[in-house]
Amino acid sequence: MAMILLPIAQGFEEVEAVSLIDVLRRGGIAVRVASVDPHKDDNLVLGANGITIQADTNIKNVVSDDFDMILLPGGWENTYTLADNETVQSLLKEFKAKDKIVGAICAAPYALNKAEVLGDDYTCYPSVEDEIAKEGYRDDQAVVVDGNIMTSRGPGTALCFGLDIVKKFSGEDSYKAVKEGMLLDFCN
Repeated sequence: MAMILLPIAQGFEEVEAVSLIDVLRRGGIAVRVASVDPHKDDNLVLGANGITIQADTNIKNVVSDDFDMILLPGGWENTYTLADNETVQSLLKEFKAKDKIVGAICAAPYALNKAEVLGDDYTCYPSVEDEIAKEGYRDDQAVVVDGNIMTSRGPGTALCFGLDIVKKFSGEDSYKAVKEGMLLDFCN
């Protein structure tokens, strides 16, 4: 079973994080949520819209070899924290160096760019490409896959992004089962 690391910090986009976790787990993929706040032992993380999530662990306890993918949800406050956190930035570089999958949605491709792991083709929330300031932005696709780097646009594309990750790790049959079961006809 594939294992995905999903780090979150205060201000994460709840729709993206929960949608991704839900779709991935329906697809038979284990997801471990890691709080990026090193000063909190309860692992409770407040999202951008006032919803609190309890993470499974703290980022300081994470070892990259335990995971097949690192996946970053957006939300500006969360994104800036992920971009400035040395542990997260180091993990992104490790995943890339080990040819593991790296993913980000909404504003979070900014954190990938800061770690210098963002692909040549990418997507993100409209206007974030100005913050990223790198050629290759695609506004014509909900999900862009460039080698082992996967990016998506925002809250409204989170379910489709999750499905694409399910297809990558669990195969076409799981992808179809989750897609049909969740009535996600609008996803590719």
